Amino acid sequence: MEAIAYILLGSNMGDSYYYITTAIEMISKLETTFILEQSSIITTKPLEYTQQPDFLNTVISIETQLSPQVLLKKLHHIEGTLGRERNIPKGPRTIDCDILLYDDMVCTTPVLTLPHPQIYTRPFAAQLLMEINSSIIDPVSKKPLREVVLCHQ
Repeated sequence: MEAIAYILLGSNMGDSYYYITTAIEMISKLETTFILEQSSIITTKPLEYTQQPDFLNTVISIETQLSPQVLLKKLHHIEGTLGRERNIPKGPRTIDCDILLYDDMVCTTPVLTLPHPQIYTRPFAAQLLMEINSSIIDPVSKKPLREVVLCHQ
């Protein structure tokens, strides 16, 4: 069964544009997975751990037959291939690939939370997501995402 997923990509080490575009290319080569759209790429300030360079961020939408758990494992593999090290929580990274939404799935496990909490806590994540699809319905509240995000700011 095919699902629509939205993935936030971010980088703030080395050639961030290269890491983002290479990660997108690698995602496009995953089995039964197709890139549908990409938002603009924007520069954002680091949050939480602020002693690091600014980030480049973008969101892509994909159509995939991979389960969210398998997709996440493959995204982590892509991160590792591109040199991602998890030394400092929220710290600098070559690439970060987070599943923001996977259809209208809601789940919380030790490794995967859907929708991703960043949608509600990082305005740029919701901004880029809504740039691709302004009519997204929040899977938790069943309200338009733009209304839900405004409530959290």
